[in-house]
Amino acid sequence: MTHEPFDTLAATYALGALDGDERAQFERHLAGGCDVCEETLRESAEALAALARAEPRAIPPPEVKDALLRRIAATTSPRLERPQPRRLVWAVATLAAMIVGAAFTGTFVASRYEGRLGQMAREAAALRARVQQDEAALREQIAVYQAAVDLLRDPTTRVVTLHGLGPSPEATGRVIWHPVSGGHVFVANLPAVPAGSAYELWTIGDGAPQPAGLFRVDASGRGTHRIAAVQGGKPVKVFAVTIEPEAGVPAPTGPMVLASK
Repeated sequence: MTHEPFDTLAATYALGALDGDERAQFERHLAGGCDVCEETLRESAEALAALARAEPRAIPPPEVKDALLRRIAATTSPRLERPQPRRLVWAVATLAAMIVGAAFTGTFVASRYEGRLGQMAREAAALRARVQQDEAALREQIAVYQAAVDLLRDPTTRVVTLHGLGPSPEATGRVIWHPVSGGHVFVANLPAVPAGSAYELWTIGDGAPQPAGLFRVDASGRGTHRIAAVQGGKPVKVFAVTIEPEAGVPAPTGPMVLASK
């Protein structure tokens, strides 16, 4: 007797679908120590366990079923009129387990790549936004410097030096001032102000100090500010900077950190 009948009996036995004389015959054969059948039983058990654990369940497409039936028909022994339905169960179960495993693996890999691509897209968008912000800030800074250069072409423009005072003795500043067009102030080495505060610039002539605008500095302690011309074209003798509430005040109240002589 060849081993071929036991190949099919092993697959059916693994599914619990073998009974009667065939079951007794196979168990006697298995007790005789057949390594081939024992390996078939282990593989069948693993395939069934994988199929039971797979989520979501996968349904093979019709063409897979047709291909399987053609393959079984081509390999079935000529002595059988038609394949026994129970003997096809193991082959179908194994094929289904393979399809489920491939689908699960493909879904897992695809989700990992989709997640990474999404993260890269978000990082690229954030980088693009930062570049646009930096570009806008750079354009604004260039415009300020260009305006200052234009003012310096006028012989009536003067450059006033600011010196650090009080809490910021190392601070420095320059005011480019035109009596009709106004000007710009450039400061350096100023620490960031506390929350709710800002630096306020003052122009001082013959009367009381006049507010000339609020500004802040960057992380390096540098800042610029456009100064409007004094109403009525009155001369400015002193420029000063104090720390004031962020909304600004009509008269100085905080410590003076920069002033011209």
